[in-house]
Amino acid sequence: MTELHIKNMVCPRCVMAVETLLKQHNLDVLQVELGMAQVTEKLTDAQQYSISQDLESLGFELLSDPQTQLVETIRATVIEWVRIEGDREKLSIFLQHRLAKEYSALSKIFSQVRGITIERYAILLRIELAKELLCYSQLDMAEIAYRLGYASPTHFSAQFRKETGLSPKAFRQLGNRQNIALRKGFDQV
Repeated sequence: MTELHIKNMVCPRCVMAVETLLKQHNLDVLQVELGMAQVTEKLTDAQQYSISQDLESLGFELLSDPQTQLVETIRATVIEWVRIEGDREKLSIFLQHRLAKEYSALSKIFSQVRGITIERYAILLRIELAKELLCYSQLDMAEIAYRLGYASPTHFSAQFRKETGLSPKAFRQLGNRQNIALRKGFDQV
């Protein structure tokens, strides 16, 4: 069995694209999830190189360094946490349970490699998801706040304003505009 760690997998479509690619390489795919795929075969160097090239053509990257693999696993797990609707356990506890490692160690390596804390990364992801919900859904602010796991609509609104410079209501009133970037930190999401 071979476990492949893949960077830039962020959604169910990414999972489907990677699974399709691996099957095109005639591999028996056991599992594909955000940031990781398992195949039954042990891959040759030539197979790994070919898969790596094909992944890159789709915007993904095959990771070989264990430290980078762990950071990508952390990133994928944070994305999973952000996408949980409603109440959820604290991010630090969620990561510890899912990755079976002390949060302090996970936090340290993530910050060293990504140049951003896990908490900050989660905030940026939540704001990006909030922007999607504001543009593409009819949910009210309280429903969006609950869906994103905020304690209250007020907390959600304050954090949204801090990150974007706009209230959620003002952002929604701008209409369905493409690529409205965060004021700071957007390049780290």
